Amino acid sequence: MTRTVRVSSAIGLLAAAAAAGLWFWGPGPRRRAPVVVEIPSGASHARIARTLADAGVVRSALGFEAWAAWHAGRRLKAGTYQFRGQEWVAQVFDKLARGEFYAIAVTVPEGYNRFDIARELQRLGLAPSAEVLAATADPASIRDLDPAAVSLEGYLFPATYPIAPGTPVGRILGLMTARFRQEVKQEAVAPADLHQVVTLASLIEKETAVPQERGLIAGVFTNRLARGMMLQCDPTVIYAALLAGRYAGAIRREDLLARSPYNTYARAGLPPGPIANPGRAALVAAAHPTATPYLYFVSNGAGAHNFARTLAEQQRNVAAYRRFQAAH
Repeated sequence: MTRTVRVSSAIGLLAAAAAAGLWFWGPGPRRRAPVVVEIPSGASHARIARTLADAGVVRSALGFEAWAAWHAGRRLKAGTYQFRGQEWVAQVFDKLARGEFYAIAVTVPEGYNRFDIARELQRLGLAPSAEVLAATADPASIRDLDPAAVSLEGYLFPATYPIAPGTPVGRILGLMTARFRQEVKQEAVAPADLHQVVTLASLIEKETAVPQERGLIAGVFTNRLARGMMLQCDPTVIYAALLAGRYAGAIRREDLLARSPYNTYARAGLPPGPIANPGRAALVAAAHPTATPYLYFVSNGAGAHNFARTLAEQQRNVAAYRRFQAAH
């Protein structure tokens, strides 16, 4: 009888110990949505444990702190982490020790302007649009690269960036301008020509997505500039309307007549700065335009363009485009 009691007691103690261990180091609470936790730089194990417990990542702050003490040889890395729920203490600890930081992928396509980037960052919950627009209006961070820059437009390089929630806007934009610096250095664009190259590249990027046309369109714009002709580039009119806060999704007659330095229907030469953020191919095309006799181009209605040497040829191409539109 006594032996039976002792065995039962031992089993009970083991069960209690297992239950306690499960509480201290077992899976965290269930949750409907992932939770994001910020581990500050220099935080002690006790502070990290309390932060994780308060966020519902682990059940016991003491349990996490004890586990960290037993693995004192591994340093926990400060940063932003995401936890999906029911991770064991060992899994949580390993994630922090390896520095598996949580970040949101922010994709800036070629041709996005700073208004597009501001909307995207707000949509992803990373920053208010107004704050991004205010920050991108200040060219101070790239003045050393382009003293003539009027904003960060053109210098926010199109790419995908991993951004942790809570990252300051200035740091987000700094990643984009740093990538621009790398690309320009790689393509060996002459600093003296940078402002003109980036501005021209932004027009090319907005005019075509056809790789074979970039050099030709650069050549057309270069020819028109050399002859003192207005560029008559529709995307510049749209950008002028965006700056004025009046763009309604289509170009109106008053937009074509607007007295804006960005309106290339009303002002000769390039606009005062880029109208979008060009990718590598557009930058290369702008730096090395294709020699061509063409002075005009217009959409062919199928995603590409028809090019013309004379105004008469251009008018025929425009008429053909209008017939295509009418038929479709």
